[in-house]
Amino acid sequence: MKQHKPVMASLAMAALLLSGCATAAGSVTAPSNLPTRAPSAASPEAGPTDSHGGGHHGGSSSPAAKTNGPSEAAKMVCGDQPKDRLTSILDLEQDPHTINDWADSTFTCTYHLDEGDLVISVKEAKDKATALTYFDAMQALAKDATPIEGLANLGFPAYETTDGSAVFQKDSFILHVDATDLPATLGPDNITRNALAYQLSTTILACWIEHP
Repeated sequence: MKQHKPVMASLAMAALLLSGCATAAGSVTAPSNLPTRAPSAASPEAGPTDSHGGGHHGGSSSPAAKTNGPSEAAKMVCGDQPKDRLTSILDLEQDPHTINDWADSTFTCTYHLDEGDLVISVKEAKDKATALTYFDAMQALAKDATPIEGLANLGFPAYETTDGSAVFQKDSFILHVDATDLPATLGPDNITRNALAYQLSTTILACWIEHP
């Protein structure tokens, strides 16, 4: 895993230069009983709150979750920016079909691709400390988890797995990009599913930083 860290760092810096991130992603359309792809664990208490602790980047705070649905920041994972990024990377002829779900304080967006499903989820905890506890539990349970370190993690707790997942914790959010259902490489440039998960993670994080 060591060899791709310099590339990841460069991609991370490029992602921070993105602009025009979509701030809305539409309504939740999938049935609330769809399963999420996060590892099963004893989940810390999570729920809506009116404020969040300072972020790892620039002291920004995550928007508070709604009492009856996900925050606007969480819904960005199903918005135009990651969708456009995915379409560009894979050179798709049209935007992929998506469905989304809100359950257990987690907003999940599933991208239906010809090769399989790409699942991006955001767990909204009640505060930053609870989110970090949940993140640590996920990392402990994940198979073959490797911390993402240095410039590549953008200053946030983060890890990746060898089968194609990337997980970041920012403020009260845990972002999980799960490409494990996809083949080892895909698209015209044969991008690895790990690189795809990472690039989409940094695209979303850039949106969160731009629109705290």
